[in-house]
Amino acid sequence: MEEFFPQDMFQIFGIGVRDTVVSTWVMMGLVVGIVIIVKHRFPAALEMLIISLSDMLSDLMKRPAEPYLPFLGSLALFIATANIIGAAPMLISPTRDINTPTALSIVVFFAVHYFGIRAMGALEYFKSLASPVFLAPLTLPLEIFGQLSRTLSLTLRLFGNIISTELVVAVIFLLVPLIAPLPLIGFSMFTGLLQAFIFTALAAVFIGEGIEATETDVEANQSTDTERS
Repeated sequence: MEEFFPQDMFQIFGIGVRDTVVSTWVMMGLVVGIVIIVKHRFPAALEMLIISLSDMLSDLMKRPAEPYLPFLGSLALFIATANIIGAAPMLISPTRDINTPTALSIVVFFAVHYFGIRAMGALEYFKSLASPVFLAPLTLPLEIFGQLSRTLSLTLRLFGNIISTELVVAVIFLLVPLIAPLPLIGFSMFTGLLQAFIFTALAAVFIGEGIEATETDVEANQSTDTERS
């Protein structure tokens, strides 16, 4: 059972490289290769996939998702592939290593602020985080704590669901090795795709909410200034 958890395969300058990292490298090469092939041989299918993903994310964000599609689409593709690649022989799902979900959640954390600043400007965005300004010493720490909490929640949700599913599959496979493999592999892949959708959907909601809150605060401030003038 110890082999189920990430293990160091070799070292680079004294730093251990885990099997999940090697699987990530292999996965990235496969994804790039497959995307290039699909783009040249099945462009219509790729376009339909992009349009469907854009429509779904637009509904979640309550705004056109095209400006955020490169980030969210890459996120969905990476997580979906990382979750299901463990079904391939000699490869391990990178998301069963807590470091991978943590890194993805941190990327989402900074992406929320990046898109908020890009949409409204740095000054207006940071003012919205501390709104109302006269309560900034209270509201700003609470806002930061809330965003850190949901980042931790993203990490634990993805890691917990993937590791628990693979543990269940591994235990049942040991108990019933002849009957279990195909149904359990299908179940594991379905769970991986579902978790990729949930993670991407939450990231889209967080980005949409951050921009919407900033826009609301800016409009409120503009209305107040107009009434005063």
